[in-house]
Amino acid sequence: MKTNPKPSGWIIYQGPSLMDGAPIVAIAIPKSGNRKTGNMVQTYIIRADVDPITANRTGADYSVCGHCPHRGRADSNKPAGLAPGRSCYVNLGQGPLGVYRTFKRGRYGRAIGHAAIAAIGAGRMVRIGTYGDGAAVPDYIWDSLCSEADGHTAYSHQRHVASSSFNPTRYMVSADSKGAAVAAWRAGARTFRVISDPADMVPGREILCPASEEAGRRTTCDRCGLCGGASVAAKSIAIVAHGAGAVHARARAV
Repeated sequence: MKTNPKPSGWIIYQGPSLMDGAPIVAIAIPKSGNRKTGNMVQTYIIRADVDPITANRTGADYSVCGHCPHRGRADSNKPAGLAPGRSCYVNLGQGPLGVYRTFKRGRYGRAIGHAAIAAIGAGRMVRIGTYGDGAAVPDYIWDSLCSEADGHTAYSHQRHVASSSFNPTRYMVSADSKGAAVAAWRAGARTFRVISDPADMVPGREILCPASEEAGRRTTCDRCGLCGGASVAAKSIAIVAHGAGAVHARARAV
């Protein structure tokens, strides 16, 4: 008798977004070949009813990205493609779209309850928000996923969104300017900031991402672990704009 293959990923949350109540799903992918991050547990937070490209173009991605300025400018009248001015480094036509299509085909398993979710992250490094902002998902999901993990990385633009599950102990504040970073530091948070040049770093407060090209790719995220929010006693992290939206990101990194 032919048995069903083990799922390549697990649905760890499906329900309303904490941003706007729209249907979203969080999916954990245990294996990864990402050269920068290493073999971390990757998590995708996507709309459950709209593919990521359409969601971005129409603005429906607010449910999973919230106030992130790198979403671009929503244009419902645009017939295809991405939102104009999108500066996010994530290529929506690759990982996010593939995850969405696999989800719609019903190919992912469901991890229900604390023990099942904890087992996915046990003894691993977890990346919260490979795509999407983890603060759109109830915090107890991440509590479970990270409870037996070796560590995690997480970034969020939702520090001022009361309905979100943003927690400065867990998340790096995604800062889009020096001023925003300084404000977060004063509040006791650590930041992850996109800059246009290494010379833009604030001496004594930021270091260059050790896994970045500019830092010589000295390590990978799964071995580094510095982007674990205020739970990690370290300086804040800066990275030079990269990826498909680098041109737009550099324009904002002032």
